[in-house]
Amino acid sequence: MKARKAHSLTGRITNDLMIKAFKAVKKNRGAAGIDKTSISMFEKQLEQNLTRLMKDLKSGAYQPKPLRRKLIPKAQGKFRPLGIPAVRDRVAQEVIRKLIEPYFEPHFSELSFGFRPNRSCHQAIREMLKFWKQGYCIVLDADIQGFFDNIQHELIIDLVAQKIADGNILRTIRKFLKAGVMEDGVLKKTSMGTPQGGVISPLLANIVLDVLDKELAKAGYIFVRYADDFLVLAKSTPDCEKALDLVQSVIEEKLQLKLSPEKTKITSFKKGFEFLGFFFSTNGASMRTKSVEKIKEKIKTITIRSHNISDETIRKLNRVTRGVANYYLTDFSTVKTQFSHIDGRIRKRLRCMKKKTHLCKRQPSYPKSILRPKRTALPLRTYERQSKNIDGFPLNGAMLNGRTDKPSQESPGAGKPHAGKYGELTPSRQRGGGGESLPLTHSVLRLARAVL
Repeated sequence: MKARKAHSLTGRITNDLMIKAFKAVKKNRGAAGIDKTSISMFEKQLEQNLTRLMKDLKSGAYQPKPLRRKLIPKAQGKFRPLGIPAVRDRVAQEVIRKLIEPYFEPHFSELSFGFRPNRSCHQAIREMLKFWKQGYCIVLDADIQGFFDNIQHELIIDLVAQKIADGNILRTIRKFLKAGVMEDGVLKKTSMGTPQGGVISPLLANIVLDVLDKELAKAGYIFVRYADDFLVLAKSTPDCEKALDLVQSVIEEKLQLKLSPEKTKITSFKKGFEFLGFFFSTNGASMRTKSVEKIKEKIKTITIRSHNISDETIRKLNRVTRGVANYYLTDFSTVKTQFSHIDGRIRKRLRCMKKKTHLCKRQPSYPKSILRPKRTALPLRTYERQSKNIDGFPLNGAMLNGRTDKPSQESPGAGKPHAGKYGELTPSRQRGGGGESLPLTHSVLRLARAVL
């Protein structure tokens, strides 16, 4: 297909395009930027805001605001830095994206699935499994070190300029990249990278990584890529090693990036590997361990024991479980055991919330000395001689065994613990060579609840 080159895109910025861009931003939701203007606030004066923004974009006077830094926790105490643009800037990025995407999308590889129309993670996984069935069982699992944070701005502009000749559009993209980021009240310049969280960032990432796709396809290698996550599949280990050399040379020389030595490895379906939230092996596709732990953490955050169960709690849980099921419950996954474990965790957390709520509402408060008395090492006979009182109720050895009168000396079981109304009292282990002691905590707790 012969490449088209756009010479004038600024004239295509119209009111209809601005409205479509805003609807796309509103559909994706998202938080407010550094100006603290939410989507609903921007929408209250939508016509004026879009008219002013369109005028700035067409005249070249547009200037984006700095990004708001948001750190997302990752494994091992690390964080993923997000750059959140203002709503006005997200609309502007969406306008530029809609203008330039038709000139790049037809030329992307068929094996690239990330952030493209009518493509998804599941399609990438199915394509990878199709190659596995054809005998491509050796896998190069490569990871680009800090991809979004280390892309050179000049590289992005040069690649975009191969198909876009409109100087105003190129200058606007450069402004997006150079907008800076506000972190802890300090404005920091952005000399490289494209922000994670920007509307136009996925398209720019695909434009850069399309260079790698074309080199792999030219060399005849089989690969599957979703944004910066990609696999190269081969039928033998030597072929996979050659693919690694090619990937490393393209990444370092043409893209001026580096592969992560810790995460880049040659593996196989027999050994197993992770890709797009799944763990793949000859036994099938299951949820990776990190994904399960993240889901558990979300459930723990929603089901705090000290809180009451409310409709909002159930709605939040439903959103989590629905999202997990929609992504992981597929025709190629084997997640029944993991789903049962997660379901058990949810029910356990809900039972804890319910029990905590029940105790807070109906259970009267007792002194800790009553509900949780300290264990002592006194022998059994000492408990029988000493009389403890709880609000006038005597608690001695007989009382603890469900009797209010003293045990008869003629009784065959006198002076020994035996089963009673409140359960069996058994001597606990000796402490430091002392006499036998009674585990009173549980029995006194039950007795206090029954008597009081």
